[in-house]
Amino acid sequence: MRIRLTLAILATALTGALVAPSVAAAAPAPIIGGGTVASAPWAAAVFQNGSFACSGSLIHAEWVLTARHCLGGTMSVRVGSVFYGSGGQTRSVSATYGQNDVALLRLSSAITSPSVVTLATANPPVGSTNQIYGWGRTCTNCAPSSQLKTATVGVTSLSATDAYGGPAIRSNRGNGVAWQGDSGGPQFYNGQQVGVCSTGNGSTLQNYASVAANRAWITAISGV
Repeated sequence: MRIRLTLAILATALTGALVAPSVAAAAPAPIIGGGTVASAPWAAAVFQNGSFACSGSLIHAEWVLTARHCLGGTMSVRVGSVFYGSGGQTRSVSATYGQNDVALLRLSSAITSPSVVTLATANPPVGSTNQIYGWGRTCTNCAPSSQLKTATVGVTSLSATDAYGGPAIRSNRGNGVAWQGDSGGPQFYNGQQVGVCSTGNGSTLQNYASVAANRAWITAISGV
């Protein structure tokens, strides 16, 4: 994630998984800890120039939500498979849009019989337990996880910022933590997507761009 993240160090930004909060090109990262997912029809693996780069979620038959720092090169997605390298439906990306560390990918054609996430209109409460998903690295220097992973995290602040200075939700590690490759992946609370993976240190915490704070923009671009 930008957690593809460059995260250099918590002192300057958050290191590691995601992105260190600076906006330089980031590399992907998967969840450290947590467990694998057997089914996630809304899951979207994001590729740059044919290589896995980030995680994302399907919000409409023709739209994928991911992180802005994941944009670049010739982009495509694989939707509906828990394995980023096989299964599901693949589509090229015809247009991209970004605000803060949130991005919308318009697909070249609609996903057949889509299963989409529900986007939240409010942030999760501080102290709540949330779920994060991604194909990021399973250890600091490991390769991305071939199978989608999930972990629980605990929300500690609604005053954090994402890699571009936008509003973000900070959470502490629960049974896992986001890391590079998890960038762009969703954070859920009560069955709704509340965040988009932006930055983290790969060990104790992560910052997810707030869906609620970017909700009006998402609707203006995608109609969702």
